[in-house]
Amino acid sequence: MSWGKASLPYIIACVLLGGCSTARHANSNPELLGPVPDVVTADIQDGIEKHIEEQTRLGNGFFRLPFRETELELKLVRIHTEYLANLGTHRHFACVDLADAEGDMYDVDFSLTGDPGAMTVTDTTVHKINGQPLYLWRQKRNETWHRVPVEGASPSQLGVIKERDEFEFLYRATLPEITDSARAWIPIPSSDAFQKVRIKAIEAPGDQEFLDDHENGNKVLFLTLDEEDSGKAIAIRYQVERLEKGAHADDSENPEKFLRPERLVPADDTFREIAEEVVEGKKGDLDRARAIYDHTIDRMNYKKVGSGYGQGDAVYACDARSGNCTDFHSYFIALSRSIGIPARFAIGASIPSERDEGGIGGYHCWAEFFADGKWWPIDISEGDKYSSLSTYFFGHHPANRLEFSRGRDIVVDPGPASGPINFLAYPVLEIGEETAKTKVEFSFDRITPSM
Repeated sequence: MSWGKASLPYIIACVLLGGCSTARHANSNPELLGPVPDVVTADIQDGIEKHIEEQTRLGNGFFRLPFRETELELKLVRIHTEYLANLGTHRHFACVDLADAEGDMYDVDFSLTGDPGAMTVTDTTVHKINGQPLYLWRQKRNETWHRVPVEGASPSQLGVIKERDEFEFLYRATLPEITDSARAWIPIPSSDAFQKVRIKAIEAPGDQEFLDDHENGNKVLFLTLDEEDSGKAIAIRYQVERLEKGAHADDSENPEKFLRPERLVPADDTFREIAEEVVEGKKGDLDRARAIYDHTIDRMNYKKVGSGYGQGDAVYACDARSGNCTDFHSYFIALSRSIGIPARFAIGASIPSERDEGGIGGYHCWAEFFADGKWWPIDISEGDKYSSLSTYFFGHHPANRLEFSRGRDIVVDPGPASGPINFLAYPVLEIGEETAKTKVEFSFDRITPSM
């Protein structure tokens, strides 16, 4: 199967980079916040929602999908609005997450044809199971897309760009209805030895102030908002040059600091008992850390289901044996610290390697541990997703990512009424003293093409 020049990332880039909100701040930059109608993706979303709703009704409450000599009984979790695309005249694409009763997550690709209000699904294919792909999409230079097998795929097809990457990154969030005085905290990526970050434009409503997280070295944009800011957009555009990260010395902080517990990564005898069993017979912290890394991959399943996942709660991860990248790395960090191996957390975005522009599904996080006088980067959830890269992700972070912030329990002044920030990727918004959500969209445009 191949798709023509009106390709998925091209359409996504037009939608996300152009913006969808008609709200305009008095000092807004039209390049970032211009009123571009979201007609195409809204129509495709309506089409796929109607299809799933109708099939679920016919399936007595389940979306039934033949797969591997069985029939899956699935429930809708979310539609990937960042990947909805018009592929040409009467041809469309949608990607949807559905889950079964056991919590297994199926990422399903749909092909649709037809006009708005009258779309028909022509092809339904399971793309991923619990984050692990059954096939890959590859974009060629002529902007057509093709399915390729996972086996034998190159690192770039599996999400890895080595050595160096350079891209523009758009961080965009749309505020909900604001009924009281409100405040928001947004991460501002900093430059370091592995990433150079330049802010090209910031467009945001309300009063703006930059705050410092002295404990972790993070920068935070603080907004004071009111009712008139309802529905307005925050848009920050960066130019980023990022280097592949390997084991490295870092004398800026004492590693012992990263043995201290955190609110959701506590010191617990259970972690120590598990870790001691996992590392039995291992010599040296590097060998012991690898054993914990492998154990985490074996024990954890990548599932974004239920109310407990995604908080980076090490106890939840230990009990549920599932979660997303925050849970994988919190569990690893808890085990490592319990036997005296310093470990630290960071969060940001993973930039797609198989295309050079378009939407990004959301945040991604990773970790580092200290051994033999160096910090060793790891990415356990990616190592779990692509077994052929599990060794690479023990000791490397690829160039195609952007770090927003590092550390947990982040403290700034002024800070949220709810207390220290668990981790900072999406905006933290408080209306009155109640937390609220924003609609977040990330997109990118690679400066140096990956292929």
